[in-house]
Amino acid sequence: MFIIAYLRHALVLLIAVSVALTTYLYLYPAFHGCAFPSQQPAPASSTRSNVSGAPFRLLALGDPQLEGDSSLTRDEDTTFPAIAVLWRAATGELTAANAEKLRGRVLPLVAKDVWRIVKTYRKRLDLLGNDYYLAHIYRTLRWWTQPTHVTVLGDLIGSQWVTDEEFERRGSRFWNRVFKKGQRVKDEVTGHAGVEILGADEGWNSRVINVAGNHDVGYAGDLSRERLVRFERVFGRANWEVVFRVPKETVVRNGEHRDERDDSPELRVVVLNSLNLDTPARDSVIQTETYDFLNQVITASRPVEDKSVGTILLTHLPLHKEAGICVDEPFFDFHSREYGGGLKEQNHMSYDAGRGILEGLFGMSSNPDAPGGGLGRKGIVLTGHDHEGCDVYHHLSPDAEKDGKEWKVRRWADAASLVNESIPGVREITVRSMMGDYGGNAGLLSAWYDSQLGRWYFEYSTCVVGTQHIWWFIHILDLITLIGVMTYYFVSPYGLMNTDSDGNDVGVVRPRLKSTEDSAISDQDNRGIGASTQRAQSNEESNSVPRNRRRDPLHRAL
Repeated sequence: MFIIAYLRHALVLLIAVSVALTTYLYLYPAFHGCAFPSQQPAPASSTRSNVSGAPFRLLALGDPQLEGDSSLTRDEDTTFPAIAVLWRAATGELTAANAEKLRGRVLPLVAKDVWRIVKTYRKRLDLLGNDYYLAHIYRTLRWWTQPTHVTVLGDLIGSQWVTDEEFERRGSRFWNRVFKKGQRVKDEVTGHAGVEILGADEGWNSRVINVAGNHDVGYAGDLSRERLVRFERVFGRANWEVVFRVPKETVVRNGEHRDERDDSPELRVVVLNSLNLDTPARDSVIQTETYDFLNQVITASRPVEDKSVGTILLTHLPLHKEAGICVDEPFFDFHSREYGGGLKEQNHMSYDAGRGILEGLFGMSSNPDAPGGGLGRKGIVLTGHDHEGCDVYHHLSPDAEKDGKEWKVRRWADAASLVNESIPGVREITVRSMMGDYGGNAGLLSAWYDSQLGRWYFEYSTCVVGTQHIWWFIHILDLITLIGVMTYYFVSPYGLMNTDSDGNDVGVVRPRLKSTEDSAISDQDNRGIGASTQRAQSNEESNSVPRNRRRDPLHRAL
């Protein structure tokens, strides 16, 4: 029989496949060559070639959308409510007709309850696996690429309509399972526009910059003070900015170090709640607060002519763009008058809201006589919401008299001819969702200041792990392999794996304990074997005596 040999060879093959796939899963950034882009050499303190030399490295994750109790059946569906109903009917007043009806419904009702239980626990297992799948992306990329900052671009949970208790549960899963060891950005940091030296506080690499999404707080027509307060309590403020100044030892102009003065290059990171920029809004006070914050950022910025300032805008809703450029087309929907008539849903900001950001926050203008020639500030926009992702370039027309002064949008891959110093424009990247259905995507944004050219540069790349089914398959295969190895380990000492050198089954050898009688017989056998051995040795010695020394009868007679 070759079955045992085949099973042993199959186990060896299973182990090899499992080790190979697990190695890929936990080192997938290395296999895909994932790294932050940069034109600078890696820092001397780094021993890995995958670590970028850019002083600002942002790991951008989009729309995890943690689901919860809204995707599960009711708690009572994990029991057998049909049996309870039948019990009450059986112990109550029961007629013959009702008894016949109940008899015909017993099995269908119980079978229905069993199916509900199976679906409920399957969904709970799916939610658990999804949490660890998302955690795997964050943990692996944070270890391999070593970002200086991390952001999640909205839709942290799957619904703005959940209860406060469910919101807290999902928040706990977010911090204790998906982004374990990640930290909420404290209010002391986000409460004012702080100025820090870039790279001085290494604690930023463990803080998670959370952006408010429509599934977190709702669109303008749904956004209430209560929803905003609970979001900010669990995940951080919805509107805030921080300014990072480039260390003076990294800024060199004409071969000499610049002094660390107020004109040192700055990188402004602006976190904006774009969900209530458009109208009608449910709470006009919250909308006013958002616009006041945006105007404050614009006012506090350095003059547009100062090219030493770079701006990174982190927000959820993408800027306006025409249909056909990205997967999501322009779309607006509104509540009925009965429910206040507010903004119910949107795919992009309105054109006017987007124009306000481009011309206000980035200081761009179609007027060549505007400050800085209308070219505005260097920067980039990172958004979420569109799960498929998109990479575009917003720009004004090179010929404003012919094409008008409207903002145009073109795919980034087709915008090479427009990206120059004479046409106002800014790149917008809608980060593809990190959910399993979208490949477990992550964005890697690098920013650095070129002192020779006197401007900021921003480069972006992506890294994907694959769908959640790959994660599930590899871990299930690992479990099967582990069970196989343990089975082999516990079974093989009893002879079930005994084969000869050719792989043939030599039978089952089962050891048994010896009784006292067996031991005595064994000892006698051993003594008998010993005596026989001695006689055999004596005969061999006698046979080895030379013939001329043997005493035959004639010799004895003499």
